[in-house]
Amino acid sequence: MSTQTTKILVFSHRPEVRETIITAVGRRPAPDLQRVDYVEAGTIADVLYEADNGTVDLLILDGEAQPTGGMGLSRQLKDEITNCPPIVVAVRRKDDRWLATWSQADAVLVHPLDPLAAAETVAEVLRGSAVPVVKG
Repeated sequence: MSTQTTKILVFSHRPEVRETIITAVGRRPAPDLQRVDYVEAGTIADVLYEADNGTVDLLILDGEAQPTGGMGLSRQLKDEITNCPPIVVAVRRKDDRWLATWSQADAVLVHPLDPLAAAETVAEVLRGSAVPVVKG
């Protein structure tokens, strides 16, 4: 039995938002994927460190994070990091999905997070789905 895991970074300045995202996605988003280990990041410096060092397989960024939101951070990462890991942005309003598209995110989740939709979205991105996924 393989002990490999997928490493997902979850960024928000608010610990309760990180917890909500982790709970919604779960420890195994789909039966055909590896178990997930989470890295929680509360600052942009933490995100940049992990992304620059290539230590994570996927990033989930809070679009409402302060002082810099996940959408701006997503665009920065996609523009500056060669072979940037896939990024999922969580937004509060469905109307903000267009901004997530601008951010070059690979997928978008809309709060309140539906655990089935969140896990499915993350699974699709981890499998390398080429089509941007919007759930919510």
